[in-house]
Amino acid sequence: MCVGVPDNMSFEDSMAVSAEAFEKTSSIERSVASNGMESKEGGNQMKVSKEVKCELVDFDSLPDYLKDNEFILRCYRCEWPLKETILSIFSIHNETLNVWTHLIGFLFFLFLTVFTAMMIPRDATVPSMQQSGQLTETNSSIVQSGVIDRLSSPLRAGELETTMPALGSWHVPELLVNCLPKRFSHAGNHTDPCVLASVKNDVTSIISPLLMQPVTRWPFFAFLCGAMFCLLTSSMCHLILCHSERMAYIMLRLDYIGITALIVTSFYPLVFYSFVCQPFYCHLYMGFITTFGVATISVSLVPEFQAADFRPVRAGLFFCMGVSGLVPIMHKSIAFHHRPEAILSAGYELLMGTFYGLGVVIYATRIPERWMPGRFDIVGHSHQLFHVFVIAGAYTHYLAGLVYLKWRDIEGC
Repeated sequence: MCVGVPDNMSFEDSMAVSAEAFEKTSSIERSVASNGMESKEGGNQMKVSKEVKCELVDFDSLPDYLKDNEFILRCYRCEWPLKETILSIFSIHNETLNVWTHLIGFLFFLFLTVFTAMMIPRDATVPSMQQSGQLTETNSSIVQSGVIDRLSSPLRAGELETTMPALGSWHVPELLVNCLPKRFSHAGNHTDPCVLASVKNDVTSIISPLLMQPVTRWPFFAFLCGAMFCLLTSSMCHLILCHSERMAYIMLRLDYIGITALIVTSFYPLVFYSFVCQPFYCHLYMGFITTFGVATISVSLVPEFQAADFRPVRAGLFFCMGVSGLVPIMHKSIAFHHRPEAILSAGYELLMGTFYGLGVVIYATRIPERWMPGRFDIVGHSHQLFHVFVIAGAYTHYLAGLVYLKWRDIEGC
């Protein structure tokens, strides 16, 4: 900085002006340096703040909408950026196993769905009535009523060979002899009733598999889709719920819809295949459980329903919806008590209800972390156990569905 000095100014005055100018210059330099330091410190603080935002925090540091289980004390993600939230699926925190248990369950049921679509219809070929020892009056009337015209359609390669009985069992010599005129027959043209019965049984055994078709599969696939939807939405919810309050609001309601879809569609195979020959009960039970599911979804969309105080209410509502399925199960067990398929499927359904019930009780009571807070923050807390029981219950119901398909494919109505 240059400062001009008038000619008539004394030496002392000029020295004073120079000192003042030097002081101003020093002050400006210190101010610039101070501003630079503050700017640098501010940038460091912003960087540190950004890093802290993606750190795990304890329960007391959470906002109210993320405070759900006070017995899990540490390792929470809180309002992370969306990218970091999604990538946290590969990191360790108290939601890691909640995400992966149901994500693996979703992939498992996706495999079961593809396997069922590709393999089960092929294995559902109806065996001949002669092989099963169950020649019914229905099959006899089908043969006698002229429905045999269906045989005029082309058969698949090898289909007739597999259904055609051995010619040795048709008593060919006796049939040929009885077809001869009386003058060529020593014993007269008399047909043995046993021969006619054998031919009738053999023709029926050929036609029956060609007339009967596997029962419809849509109720079974509806259950598989409901299970996959529930598992996938649950995994997504636990992964990105911590991003923001709005995201938590959306994902929690999507999670409730997924749970309801699993419960409702679980009843479709049970009701449809048990009462497929009794349309009144079939429509009654399926309509009832569907209506109950829609009502549950409607209540789940109410914001107050998400409050922590309503945890027992949420668990109780889903539990009651599941218990409502006891009515068709009991009806089926009474109406078809003589059928081994009905007893076996009821056993699977009882086991399924046990798994679901235990899961709900553990979820509502928050065991075992209630007994030792902080000990099960990463592994072993109640929600993880609840997820395992849900997968076990859904797989048990899948096994029951296979029993229903085999029953109705063979028995029909």
